[in-house]
Amino acid sequence: MLRVKVGFQTAWTLSPLSNKKEYMAQEELMEKIVSLCKRRGFVFQGSEIYGGLAGTWDYGPLGVALKKNIENLWWRMFVDSRDDIYGLDSAILMNPKVWEASGHVGGFSDPLVQCEKCKRRFRADHLEDISKCPNCGGKLGEPRQFNMMFKTTVGSVEGDDMTVYLRPEMAQGMFVDFKNIIDSYHPKLPFGIAQVGRVFRNEIAPRDFIFRVREFDLMEFEYFIREGEWEEKFEYWRERMQGWFKSLGFDESDVKEVEIPDGERAHYSKRTIDFHFRYPHKFDEIGGLAYRTDFDLKNHIEHSGIDLSYLDPNTNEKFVPHVLEPTFGLGRHLLAVIVKAYTEDELGGEKRTFLKFPPHLAPVKAAIFPLLKNKPELVEKARGIYRALKTEIPQIVFDDNGNIGKRYRRQDEIGTPWCITIDFDTLEDATVTLRERDSGEQTRVPAAELTALLLERLRV
Repeated sequence: MLRVKVGFQTAWTLSPLSNKKEYMAQEELMEKIVSLCKRRGFVFQGSEIYGGLAGTWDYGPLGVALKKNIENLWWRMFVDSRDDIYGLDSAILMNPKVWEASGHVGGFSDPLVQCEKCKRRFRADHLEDISKCPNCGGKLGEPRQFNMMFKTTVGSVEGDDMTVYLRPEMAQGMFVDFKNIIDSYHPKLPFGIAQVGRVFRNEIAPRDFIFRVREFDLMEFEYFIREGEWEEKFEYWRERMQGWFKSLGFDESDVKEVEIPDGERAHYSKRTIDFHFRYPHKFDEIGGLAYRTDFDLKNHIEHSGIDLSYLDPNTNEKFVPHVLEPTFGLGRHLLAVIVKAYTEDELGGEKRTFLKFPPHLAPVKAAIFPLLKNKPELVEKARGIYRALKTEIPQIVFDDNGNIGKRYRRQDEIGTPWCITIDFDTLEDATVTLRERDSGEQTRVPAAELTALLLERLRV
C-alpha cells in the first residue's frame, strides 16, 4: 500500500511576480480558500486518516452540491436546450485497442526528471533549469518519458488476464459510439455527442489544490461537421463558450483566450484555443476548444475495420466527418467559482468572510431559522415553511444551531443567498424576515409568497 503524507495544506505553484506583496496576497488567498473548503465541507483530502494520497481529493456535501449545480447548468445549456446534441455515458474501461488506435499507448507521456538528492519528481517541460532541483537545489537526472495512463487488468485467472487502462480522456468513448448514435437516431450533420464523466491521468506532480489531480471530471462534447464548415463552427462554439463563462458570473477580465501554436498542440489538433481563468496561482486552463479534424474516426476505421463514415441522406454522399471538441474541467470550474465568490468585507461593524455565489450556483439556496429554538410554536411554524419550500426548491436547509448572528455568519461563509427568519410577528401576520447575503438587508415578506419570490430570483 502506498501512503504519502501530504497534509491538507497542499503545495501550489505561484506565478513569478515582480511585486512581492501581491505574491504574498495570492498565497494567503489560496490558504484561506483551502481552509474554508475543509472547514465547511466543500473539499477534503483523500484518504486523510491514513496520511492522504497526493493528487486525490474528496468532495464533501457542499462540494458535491456545487459540483452538481455546475454540471446541471452545463448539461441544460449544451444538451437539453438544443436538439442537435445527444447525451452519452461511456464506460471508463475500454478495449485496449481503442487507446492504440488513438495514439495514447505510444505517445501519451510527459518528460520526467527526478532529483538525485530529495528524490522528488518534476515535469521537465515545466522547469526553467532542468539541471537543478527547484525543491532542494540538488542535481536532476536525465529526462525520461513517463506514460500518464493508469494500468489495470481484466480477467479472473492470474497470468490469463488482459491489460486495460483507466481512460485518460472521454473523447474516445464518443468516437467509438459514433456509429451507434448514427444507427439509433439518424442525426443530420452537424450534430454532437456529449458526456460528463471521470478521467484518470498519472500526473508526475499534482499541485495547486484541486487544480491538477490524478482523477477528475470533464464536461465535454464532440461536434461532428463537414470539413469546409470547421472555421465557421469553431467561431460559433468559441462564442458559446464565452457565454458559458458569463453564466457562471465571471467577468471578461477573469477569462482569457490562449491560442496554442504549432508544435505545442495535441497530435490530433489542427487548431486549439485554451481558456484560462484567473486563479490565485496564475491564469491557468479551465477549458479548451480543439479542431480534431477527422483524425480519430479515421484511425478507428483503420484499426477496427468498421465503417464509421456518414451518409448524407439528401445527397447520398459518404464521408468521414471532422470534429470540434469543446472541453470543460469540472473540478477546475468548481475551484474557479469558489475563487470568484470568495469575499471579505465588514457588515455591521464586524469583519466577515462570505462566498458571493450567483444564486443559481449556490449549494444552499436559502436557510430557514426559527428566531428561538426553545419556543415550540416558532419551531413548528419554521418547520412547516421549510417543508413547503423544500418541495419546490430542494437545496433548502433548516438551521436552529446558535444565535441568529452566528447562523447568519455560517450561512454567509457557505454562500447561502437568503436567510429566512420566523419570529413572533410571523405568528401574527404570516410574514417572515428575508435577509440578503451580500448586503445584509432585511425585509418583511409574506410567507405565502416565498416560493414564487425565490424561484424568480433563481431563474438563470
